[in-house]
Amino acid sequence: MRKPLTLLFTLVVILLLCLAAYTWLVLNWSYSSGERAGLLQKFSRKGWVCKTWEGELMLTAMPGAIPEKFEFTVRDDQLAAELSANAGKKNRSQLFPAQRLAQFLLR
Repeated sequence: MRKPLTLLFTLVVILLLCLAAYTWLVLNWSYSSGERAGLLQKFSRKGWVCKTWEGELMLTAMPGAIPEKFEFTVRDDQLAAELSANAGKKNRSQLFPAQRLAQFLLR
């Protein structure tokens, strides 16, 4: 009777360690960083469990071209307040994002 309980406990611990490693990797490691400039079209606070600021930056290479949407997440409230003040205005915004490996599960 002790052997199945030990095996179950070991599996639960391994699963929790894998979840902790995945969470750390998603929140801290970035595989790309750079600069994006465009018009901030949408900026709002979203999430079921973990509330984050989500935004869309419209990137245009030249006038008349079809713009590309760049979606991003902001976790800093001070930066979110600055971006929120520029949302919907004709000001060109410049971001320096770090792209993550994957998105967090509970978003």
